[in-house]
Amino acid sequence: MARILLVDDDRDLTDSLGQVLRFKGYEVEVAHSGNEGLKKMLEFKPDLVILDVMMETDTAGFEAVYKIRSDRPDSKYRDFRDVPIIILTAINQVTNSRFSLDQEESFLPGRNEFLTKPVEVEELLEKISRNLEGKR
Repeated sequence: MARILLVDDDRDLTDSLGQVLRFKGYEVEVAHSGNEGLKKMLEFKPDLVILDVMMETDTAGFEAVYKIRSDRPDSKYRDFRDVPIIILTAINQVTNSRFSLDQEESFLPGRNEFLTKPVEVEELLEKISRNLEGKR
């Protein structure tokens, strides 16, 4: 069973999305801040991460991605560098920016996907399935 770490400060979203993912057969762990997500990353050892950007700070999710993707030999997250990350955020609506991974490929290293809230559940499930091929 594939393991998904869901990191978002919106408890309604983590409750409802967590239920959907569990129903689809995934093992799910939830964190409500970037810092808590990083801690649970080490404990839970997920196969995929769904991560909000704006949590305890406006850039908490980006900071978590940098730590997870770090190529420093002393990084405690080095075993997770290749774990797929789906960034699920409302940053475009809140900041009126036009952030996208296509334009910012060098901004966030590694294997990432970007979805804007509110997300269509089927679109999210398709991205999860594609990123977890062979892990179920």
